[in-house]
Amino acid sequence: MNEKIVLFWFRRDLRLEDNVGLYHALNSDFPVLPIFIFDTKILNRLSDKKDRRVHYIHQALEAINSGLHNRGSQLHTFYGKPLEVVKTLLEQYDIQAVYCNRDYEPEAIHRDTEIYTFLKSKGISFKAYKDQVVFDKNDILKKDGKPYTIFTPYSKTWQAHLTSHHYQEVNWDVNNFFNRNPTPILSLEDIGFETTDVVFAPPTLDVDLISKYDAQRDIPSIEGTTRLGMALRFGTISIRKCVAAAVEHNQVWLSELIWREFFMQILYHFPHVVSQSFKKKYDFIPWRNDEKEFEQWCRGNTGYPIVDAGMRQLNQTGYMHNRVRMIVAGFLCKHLLIDWRWGEAYFAEKLNDYDLAANNGNWQWAAGSGCDAAPYFRIFNPWRQSERFDPNNDYIKSWVPEFETKDYPAPMVAHKFARERALKVYRDALQQHS
Repeated sequence: MNEKIVLFWFRRDLRLEDNVGLYHALNSDFPVLPIFIFDTKILNRLSDKKDRRVHYIHQALEAINSGLHNRGSQLHTFYGKPLEVVKTLLEQYDIQAVYCNRDYEPEAIHRDTEIYTFLKSKGISFKAYKDQVVFDKNDILKKDGKPYTIFTPYSKTWQAHLTSHHYQEVNWDVNNFFNRNPTPILSLEDIGFETTDVVFAPPTLDVDLISKYDAQRDIPSIEGTTRLGMALRFGTISIRKCVAAAVEHNQVWLSELIWREFFMQILYHFPHVVSQSFKKKYDFIPWRNDEKEFEQWCRGNTGYPIVDAGMRQLNQTGYMHNRVRMIVAGFLCKHLLIDWRWGEAYFAEKLNDYDLAANNGNWQWAAGSGCDAAPYFRIFNPWRQSERFDPNNDYIKSWVPEFETKDYPAPMVAHKFARERALKVYRDALQQHS
């Protein structure tokens, strides 16, 4: 096929509307061939072939393909290594450029650099755009040009820079897609996965819920949060749309969206956090790492009802309420003295909305090893957390049916003992390596 075209490569932006990279591709001088690559390197790590995230992505891609069919085009899906797929496409089409939206994870940067280098050797442009964040990796820096490492000053600068221009929707009005006869995308079976109970629906913004977000977000027994984590993770909703709603309706939700960008720029500027503590001396903490206790935590069988409810919600649904995530993470690191990386890996396996930057940032926050001004001796009391945020035990009872019966186990460790033990272990290790 000798017709000159450009590729648009969907990644973490699984929507046709308000998509920056797609907008620029469609406004190029050449028809756009939309593609998605089921990356075998990523998929091969997933041991559970009933992974809700893969099923969600697949359904989102079907929605995109349906939208493209209405425009006389289609989504081309591939299963393999991205560089090999790009090389194959170069043999089939006269490709002038590859368009996509930027990704900030270390592995994604490596992948994109590899493809950029290959395309450059062929005289082909690789054009990546800011889309999954409002401010790019170097947009919000301290006066000395260094990245922020504490949230509050980052947030203040972020908000001071924000104008309506930054969250203006970017919608294209040209139907410059490469015309092809409609065909289905690769099936789940084609890529080795199976259907799950997750049902994709185009995400929407509930203005009533957002306006009450600050009052309801910490109550796990009600639907008081937006539940848009998965949509933001895979880009089925645009961050600009969310920020526009937050600016108008709720500053606390806006703050949560800023946390998301804060952790992304931390991961970008300090990629060592993937496997090491942000504060290096925290890597010297002598974790107990008791495998039996870790298993009790994973199963939701600790004898702490709020912890067990959270873990069971996660295991059964792939979701856990955000307040409870903080409680169960703090319990693992401080009460059991188990390495935060163990908990992070378990969440990465189970969470539908798993995002490396946020997961890593929040786990290091819980462990005290992250980029947070609060000292290591912040230790949540799970009993007080329950009393405060689930006073009638509504959340606990919905996930721990044996609660308040003889079948429910005693606490695996006393809070007072665990707190004092954690303080001593942390203090001794940090003094020794200060």
